[in-house]
Amino acid sequence: MSEIAQRIARPVRNLLRALLAPLTRTRLFRAAGPRLLPPVERFFAALSGGRVQLSAVLVPSLVLHTTGARSGLIRDVPLMYTPDGQGRAIVAGTNFAGERHPAWTTNLLAHPDAAITVRGRRMLVHATVIPDDQRNAVWARIESQWPGYRAYERESHRTVRLFRLHPVLRHAATAGWEPDPTE
Repeated sequence: MSEIAQRIARPVRNLLRALLAPLTRTRLFRAAGPRLLPPVERFFAALSGGRVQLSAVLVPSLVLHTTGARSGLIRDVPLMYTPDGQGRAIVAGTNFAGERHPAWTTNLLAHPDAAITVRGRRMLVHATVIPDDQRNAVWARIESQWPGYRAYERESHRTVRLFRLHPVLRHAATAGWEPDPTE
């Protein structure tokens, strides 16, 4: 994106965030979001060949490709992420403040080698759980991007699983991923 386009896009994105962030903390959004957003995200991904995520208009977004904890099948889920330097990403299993952990977090616990797609580019990653002594600092980093996001944890009455996704060149053969020949 050109520098001029970035100068224009940044204030628009910030305005949209300011308008939409309070809505994401409502009961209506928490109830409707899990049903409505995934099909809309899939539609935009299909339309754009995986290069556009609707949520990426507001926040950095990726598609996480995990191996099912029980099924062993590849599962894809669009997620907001927070950049963490050196190509790392932080993801939070908020599940729209739901009582249960999202399935993708269970998949990462069982199979930490995964892949992500960001702006149409697929990368291999290894997931690690954020240790308890780092949780407050990580939440502060996440909330600097999306204020009030930790409220999902408080409202869910559970400890949200936080993961750091580390880029890797290759996974062990047991991970089931074929390396990208462009790496």
